[in-house]
Amino acid sequence: MLLNLTFLSQYMNNGSQRISNTIMVNISKMKNNKYFYWILVIALTCSTLNMQAQEKVTQHAIAKAPAPVQNGLMVRIAEIEIKPEHLEAYKSILQVEAAASVKLEPGVIAIFPMYEKEEPTRVRILEIYANKDAYQAHLKTPHFLHYKTETLKMVKSLRLAEMTAIDTETMLEIFKKKITIDSMN
Repeated sequence: MLLNLTFLSQYMNNGSQRISNTIMVNISKMKNNKYFYWILVIALTCSTLNMQAQEKVTQHAIAKAPAPVQNGLMVRIAEIEIKPEHLEAYKSILQVEAAASVKLEPGVIAIFPMYEKEEPTRVRILEIYANKDAYQAHLKTPHFLHYKTETLKMVKSLRLAEMTAIDTETMLEIFKKKITIDSMN
């Protein structure tokens, strides 16, 4: 059995080069090695330190983003076609990126990924940002850069459509509602 610890280290100052460290330990062969537990402790410590470093980079990017405001909302729909052989891996990476963006970035109001029922390789992402500065800050975060580099070979086509709301007031009311599974049944 392989224990595969992959972690994102840091981004160089231009924000595009990812340094990734991978530690592979063959447990079945190593468990009798007297240094096995030390190797495992070191690997887990390195992983934790790298996650902390990634969080600092994310917080730095977020600090530059303004708090959400009602004026200047940036709304777009990403229309993406995924190569079928990469669909499951793509969806997994996208799910992590979308959750991190909404959770960690105050300027990201929504990143809502979905796919067509009849054509699951056709992915659509509704993106709502507080403003263009929040969007620009989002593009520099480690989770977005990781998503972009890891999924590049998986994407068959990409179209980004800038949208304008017909009724901004009603659109903003959507986010005030709480939807629970009980109320939907």
